Amino acid sequence: MASQGIKDRVAIVGMGCTPFAEHWDKSADDLMIESTSAAFGDAGLDKDAIDAYWVGTAMSGASGMMLARPLQLHNKPVTHVENFCATASEALRGAAYAVASGAYDIAMAVGVEKVKDSGYQGLVGAGKPPTDGTGRTLTAAAMFAMCAPAYGAKYGVDKDEMRQVLARIAWKNHYNGARNPRAQFRREVSMETICNAPVMAGDLRVFDCSGVADGSAAAILVRAEDAHKYTDKPLYIKALSLVAGNCSGNADPDYDYTWFPEINATAQDAYAQAGVTNPRDEIAMAEVHDCFTPAELLIMEDLGFADRGSAWKE
Repeated sequence: MASQGIKDRVAIVGMGCTPFAEHWDKSADDLMIESTSAAFGDAGLDKDAIDAYWVGTAMSGASGMMLARPLQLHNKPVTHVENFCATASEALRGAAYAVASGAYDIAMAVGVEKVKDSGYQGLVGAGKPPTDGTGRTLTAAAMFAMCAPAYGAKYGVDKDEMRQVLARIAWKNHYNGARNPRAQFRREVSMETICNAPVMAGDLRVFDCSGVADGSAAAILVRAEDAHKYTDKPLYIKALSLVAGNCSGNADPDYDYTWFPEINATAQDAYAQAGVTNPRDEIAMAEVHDCFTPAELLIMEDLGFADRGSAWKE
């Protein structure tokens, strides 16, 4: 890849985040006001100090007006982006590149979703109906359920062992969630409960599947040399990377459902930008897309935190 990167050229100086939950009593506007107000307070700025805004939402709006209206922004550039599960990351990426380029001094990235009121459950593939005969009828759970048996068959992990591996992932994530005041599910769940929960699809049970939630987060970005004007603890961006696949996996006879090539590619790009050569030793913490437990298992290897075929042991 040809990414040159913006290592240490942009800093995050203010952040805000709502709790993620079933916010029946709050609108998307309410959530954005809450997260942006916290970010403004964190950086000691107000809305008029921001030169440009990026707002990311896949389900809750379709233009920049969705942010301009609740924040009552006057003649500010507001860019709306959506990229499914990478949507808020796209907002951050756009804001960071704009600051790094010198186009703006201060930018804000906002992510928001309000999905519970609509009944959205994240089950069926979204998008326009295809016209090439490739109509997708699998639920998201069913698609990810194909990964666990494929991984087990390739690396010699039997069904009972795989059940324990996936349960440990779910147990660990609920353990962490119980200690996060903004997490959707703030309670620990026993291994026994996880293993005996109702089946959702294939070998996946209830606690292998994440729930959808309402929430919002916001970040304020400035040039690195200006960061200490706003905070004593700026967060410097080391790398940003995005790749898109061509959706050929389900039609490619060589794809074996044991890795995500796009994640591996974007990780290698990000590591190159940041100068990371040994991610297992150099990366202290990672938040991975654990929509379903098999995804986290595969991503551990795609990110280089475990050798191929070994993540299940760790």
